[in-house]
Amino acid sequence: MKALSKCVKAFAGLSIVLLPAMGGNCVHAANPYLPLWEYIPDGEPYVFEDPDCPGKFRVYIYGSHDSRKTDYCGLEQVVWSAPVDDLNDWRYDGVIFESKTNAVGDTLNAGGTGDVLFAPDVAEVTGADGSKTYYLYPNNQSGGRNGMVAKASRPDGPFKVSNWSKENPCLTDGVFRFDPGVLVDDDGRVYGYWGFERSYAAEIDPATMATVKKGCDIVEDMIPSRDQDTTFRFFEASSMRKIKDKYVFVYSRWTNDGEFGLPATNYTLAYAYSDNPLGPFTYGGTIIDGRGRDTDADGKVIPTATPFGNTHGSIIEINGKWYVFYHRQSGTNEYARQAMVAPVNVTVEEGKGGKVVISEAEYTSEGFETDGLNPLKRYSAGIACYYTGPSEARHSYPDVYFPGSYVRPYYGDEERFEKPYDLSENVTPVVNNTAGSVVGYKYYNFTDTPVDTLVLDILPLGHDGHIDVMIDSPWEKKGGKKIGSLDISADMSQKRADMDVALSGMQGVSGKHAIYLVISSDTQSTPLFELYELMFK
Repeated sequence: MKALSKCVKAFAGLSIVLLPAMGGNCVHAANPYLPLWEYIPDGEPYVFEDPDCPGKFRVYIYGSHDSRKTDYCGLEQVVWSAPVDDLNDWRYDGVIFESKTNAVGDTLNAGGTGDVLFAPDVAEVTGADGSKTYYLYPNNQSGGRNGMVAKASRPDGPFKVSNWSKENPCLTDGVFRFDPGVLVDDDGRVYGYWGFERSYAAEIDPATMATVKKGCDIVEDMIPSRDQDTTFRFFEASSMRKIKDKYVFVYSRWTNDGEFGLPATNYTLAYAYSDNPLGPFTYGGTIIDGRGRDTDADGKVIPTATPFGNTHGSIIEINGKWYVFYHRQSGTNEYARQAMVAPVNVTVEEGKGGKVVISEAEYTSEGFETDGLNPLKRYSAGIACYYTGPSEARHSYPDVYFPGSYVRPYYGDEERFEKPYDLSENVTPVVNNTAGSVVGYKYYNFTDTPVDTLVLDILPLGHDGHIDVMIDSPWEKKGGKKIGSLDISADMSQKRADMDVALSGMQGVSGKHAIYLVISSDTQSTPLFELYELMFK
């Protein structure tokens, strides 16, 4: 039996022990809420009973694993979990599944490799005797195994394939295709959802958890795709949740060109709802926009985070509070995606035709620190939620990453997985800080915390530059106020060092406020420094 009171696991041949503190630089609760060297996109959150502590419950995150560096996802899926009463204490529970061998134990693919595993889902089934079985849908997309299902007696696995074909041990039986989602209803009936650019659904045979129930049909275009209407615009990432008597379908939506004042994108999570698990559905709205859209000093809509990308996630209630789980891009591609979370409000009008209203979440650095970041805590710069460049072209060409600040993946793009799960450091820097860039953190809580200095851990890069520290907005015309400044000189030692920024006007400041670093220089389009950590004192 796994000793879940501890976290002792092995990954890539390394034995590791994750302790609650994980060193002075660990950020458990802020966004991204997992360690900054972990890349789990497509996270589906579930609350399951802790199998080692009956009566206690944990939140489990099931997602793909960006470990291939130059392409999506990985050959393994891992799980992290946290007790529902302490969402700061995330624990690595290990590899739960690898699709490597077929039904008779032969290697699936040439070269000894297994299948790439994309966005998964998990379902819990309770037997007549109260026992629980967990079904994992790992979303392989090769070799006739994209309908694969694996099961386990524990939410943290290990999971074993349960639907190998009797005719061909290299294939699996099942209807699921891209981005499977599964709902076990209150009456025990099972429903499946999947699709890429078109939405499909069906009632599933509970005996197989993989095939369409006899006498039932597949529902095509359960909600319309982007080519079929201008409202639902389904793209991918099917996820179903039941809230009271309503069925809430969360998915990646392709926005209309010009919607929200920005180009079209599939970087948003939206929802639709119905009185029935297979529809018809009513469109609800946007839950989270991964672009972190905002307006600039002149009121023009801009992306304040990575302007392009994909997303996948869902909503869940934990201890009476609702959250949306999603992911963001880090670096300059979509292959180092990080798990993110934000609170939302959910209201349901019960009864036939009742509405479901989910508030749109804000893209912030807070994560589970919903009362605001602690100014006296030393945070990695990588929790930045606002990073823009000087180029207005970012607004018009979202598929090109124009010069400007961004979060560099752990150990850099080329080396981030050379030391997997190294606990000696949990810092990802904000790099490419050029003239005109802005780096921001929403929100710090200054209640009962008087401060007069901001400490920036900076690596100068041999150029003259200047940083203005702003509170509430990067622009005075939108209510921002300059509270400090720091000069970066070309003759500074090019080594990381803490630099103190004297602050003014902070007396009496209380409550939650955003902090922005506005960067300027006579040297254009050249990185001036790298930012590693920050704290107030």
